[in-house]
Amino acid sequence: MSDGPPPVPGGRSPEEREAARREREARRAGRGAPSPPAPQQPPPERDWLAEAEALTRAPGAESEAIPGAPAVESDAIPGAPAQRAAEGGRFRGRARGPRGGPPGDGGPPRFGGPGRARRPRGRRLFALAAVSVVLLGVAWFLASLFQPFKGDGEGEVRLTIPQGASLGEIADLLESKGVVSSSSFFQLRARLAGRSGNLKPGNYTLARDMTFMGALDRLEQGLPPDVVQIGVPEGLSRAEVAPRVRRLKGNYVKATRRNPNLDPRDYKAKGAKSLEGFLFPATYELKKGQRVRRLVDQQLVAFRRNFETVDLRYARSRNLTPYDVLIIASLIEREVQVPKERPIVASVIYNRLKAGLRLDIDATVRFVVKKWSGALRVSELQNPSPYNTRVHTGLPPGPIGSPGLASIKAAARPAKTNYLFYVAAVCGNGSHKFASTDAQFQRYVDAYNRARDERGGKSPTEC
Repeated sequence: MSDGPPPVPGGRSPEEREAARREREARRAGRGAPSPPAPQQPPPERDWLAEAEALTRAPGAESEAIPGAPAVESDAIPGAPAQRAAEGGRFRGRARGPRGGPPGDGGPPRFGGPGRARRPRGRRLFALAAVSVVLLGVAWFLASLFQPFKGDGEGEVRLTIPQGASLGEIADLLESKGVVSSSSFFQLRARLAGRSGNLKPGNYTLARDMTFMGALDRLEQGLPPDVVQIGVPEGLSRAEVAPRVRRLKGNYVKATRRNPNLDPRDYKAKGAKSLEGFLFPATYELKKGQRVRRLVDQQLVAFRRNFETVDLRYARSRNLTPYDVLIIASLIEREVQVPKERPIVASVIYNRLKAGLRLDIDATVRFVVKKWSGALRVSELQNPSPYNTRVHTGLPPGPIGSPGLASIKAAARPAKTNYLFYVAAVCGNGSHKFASTDAQFQRYVDAYNRARDERGGKSPTEC
């Protein structure tokens, strides 16, 4: 028999341990430059429980370590959960690594299988929001263009499509009048439908907030074949309008003496002998062969509707009646060609009336002698008619034509100036020179006369 301790089942003898110790010391002493590490192989799975039980059965096993296993305190098995069985100090089952895996295993990956990362939640939400915004934008664009839920509109909007107007000009006009919601979308819809080149000019009565296709249908239809358009320009007198309405039955001058639809006395017109000035200028539609009385009815209705929008407070503060405003507006309409000069010419009329000066407006002479072009003779300028403001002070007894809304508003609210005179500007293309003193006015008159003489008596205003 051997004198040493009996061998430990499943373990090593003291001689083997001593030999292993010396071998380790020799390796440490002779270790030089490190060689490339060998590829690590996963250690073979060992039956840790069986080895532990063998150690616990052998004498002196409490202080012995399992070869190749990490040192641990007490009787915990390396790499295994630090828990004991309730009875006999035995461990239950095999040792497991973290999250249920074998020893040394890190457990199942946190985000799915090996080599696959889970997409962060915030990034998914951002992508979803971006897609939603794009879809909403596309839906809004299509709804705005095709208007699937829009009605036929409401109310009445009267407008005139000029001859030769482009699609863009028509679209802008429709949007400004409230007929369509968007000029750009109207143009795009017309082009997509192939209906941009057949929109007819004319005077239309449309609805507010129509669909694009509804407005296109109406503008493509144009005027019915049995309808005629009567255009009445601003400023013309009754005698000048009469030749323009010959397609209608009746005498326009007689039909405009009086009408039950309007009483001039309602506008403080004392002694008015006709409806001159109340016949609102515009483009009207009537069926062929109708009487001029129907045109007059429409003109008077249009006048009342437009005159109601005029603020007369300033004119009343100057002791002017609505009829006075209408008379001044008719003078402005004949004298002014440049729109921005309307309030300035109105101020000259107001200032001269206040100063007690004659108005000296040639348009009143032309109204009397019915001569609207060419030079006026001295005898014509001296005509004694009460309408002739070169002979009589103050306003003429009535309007000399039918003014438009812009001139009526200028007559009701003139500009604030000190001007008392105006004369046509040389090469002004319809504009005027304004003066506060007679001396300044005479200089403008002399310059005008010299330019006219240089042109052989022709007007020097157009250059």
